[in-house]
Amino acid sequence: MRFPAQRAFHFLLMMTLTSSLCASFTVLLGGCAYSIGTSERRMPEGYKLVAVPVFKNQSHEVGAEVAFTNAMIREMERHQIAHVVPKADAQVVLDGVIDSIQYIVSNQVNDSSLPRSTILNIEYRIVVGVTLRLKRASDGVNIWTESFNAERSYQAPKIGLEGLNSANSLYNDSARHDNLSAMATDLMVEAHSRLTENF
Repeated sequence: MRFPAQRAFHFLLMMTLTSSLCASFTVLLGGCAYSIGTSERRMPEGYKLVAVPVFKNQSHEVGAEVAFTNAMIREMERHQIAHVVPKADAQVVLDGVIDSIQYIVSNQVNDSSLPRSTILNIEYRIVVGVTLRLKRASDGVNIWTESFNAERSYQAPKIGLEGLNSANSLYNDSARHDNLSAMATDLMVEAHSRLTENF
């Protein structure tokens, strides 16, 4: 069935207007997406090439520096606001220091169901402090410093037997490392966000 000439004209006019509106809407959406994306975030002074040496570890937790360093590098690579490069090629160097890691027993059981003079630790708290400093590679001048602190509690690992029970120190070490690794990720997400905001 053919349209009369007038209806065909109106049909073509509507199609043209619809196409124009869709194109305009796409451009506007693209512009909005660009303006609210990572383009508004940047490193201090706009640097793009950053070295991230292995963090210094002033705590007694052996190997914690690896978890924190890797967590920061992952954040840098995920956001692509700056590129992680060797120190010789870097415009700035991000130095990290693990100031402290404390393990605190936050809940214990000591009652008649336990052998005499026995205390069962059932919950621990991890308290972490980290300091980050961003320095210009050319002259070593510090251009950004911030300290980050976090706490996290976890239940002492238990073996699935009836009655009161607790796992040995190997199980607890594993739980400790898992929780510390999660804290490293969370802290470095926050640190990266603070490092790249409003510069």
